Amino acid sequence: MKSIYIAELTDGDDLMNEPFLLQEVVRRETKDGRPYLLSTLRDNTGQINSVFWDVPPDIDGWIKAGVVILVTGRVNSYKNALQITVTDFNPVETADMTHYLPSSPRTSEEMVVELRQFVQDLNQPWCDLVSKILLDPPFLQEFANAPAARTMHHAYVGGLLEHTLSMASIAVFLAGHYPYVNKDLLLSGVLLHDLGKALEYDTGSSFEFTDDGRLVGHILRATIIVEKAAHEIDDFPEDDLRQLVHLVGSHHGTMEWGAPVVPKTLEAILLHQIDLLDSRVQGYFDHLRNDGGDGLWTSKPSYMFNTELRRPPDFD
Repeated sequence: MKSIYIAELTDGDDLMNEPFLLQEVVRRETKDGRPYLLSTLRDNTGQINSVFWDVPPDIDGWIKAGVVILVTGRVNSYKNALQITVTDFNPVETADMTHYLPSSPRTSEEMVVELRQFVQDLNQPWCDLVSKILLDPPFLQEFANAPAARTMHHAYVGGLLEHTLSMASIAVFLAGHYPYVNKDLLLSGVLLHDLGKALEYDTGSSFEFTDDGRLVGHILRATIIVEKAAHEIDDFPEDDLRQLVHLVGSHHGTMEWGAPVVPKTLEAILLHQIDLLDSRVQGYFDHLRNDGGDGLWTSKPSYMFNTELRRPPDFD
């Protein structure tokens, strides 16, 4: 039974078999060959680093990322941030993951209402296509629960939908700001580009990749779903479908980032840049909230930006 959350921890707290999700773990050795573990523990209020010196062989044999564990140790301050010096880990057989997985500050209900409005504002046949895919009740539930990523940005329950809606708002603005933009194409691409992530991550085990995520990936999966749905709609224009598939396939921007094709149309360029902007800005805020420090600068570098980040004035 969980009795204390990460947001409540203070310097000097003693923990006895307190459950946390083991988000990341790295095995190291001291200069004289003694094993130790560096890990990131989390619950639905935040995350904290930990160090476990002189790890017993029986613990090193079963410990892995993505499992809930019982932690014994002491909270202390290290480099302007709290960490846990661990003295024991024990396994947990069953766990209610709602205590450990972070979630969007927005409710699922309010975000789904906003999603329906964006879809309703599309002209035909785009409205029919996006409705058919995203508003199908079983899939909508998966889409609303999924994270947008495992670590970098929007890495929480509801993060995918939150990211999608934020991008949609930016897309509507930019469609009115720049000339020649096909607003229906751009907005449909925004709403559908990451839909494969609803099948890529397992929200029951620390957002681990599913087999579909490992073998197919969200870009290819989204392309398959979009083409299948379009072919089930009478007379969906072939060129519109081709343009939309291009947006889905090119939204990562470069082949080095996993895109099978680079953006070659105005709407594809806009979609990639909107995705990049929203993920980077939210990645900045996520790092500030997960850092654990309380200084003007974060206590550790951001994986996304490879540097410490400065907090805005009055950041809460």
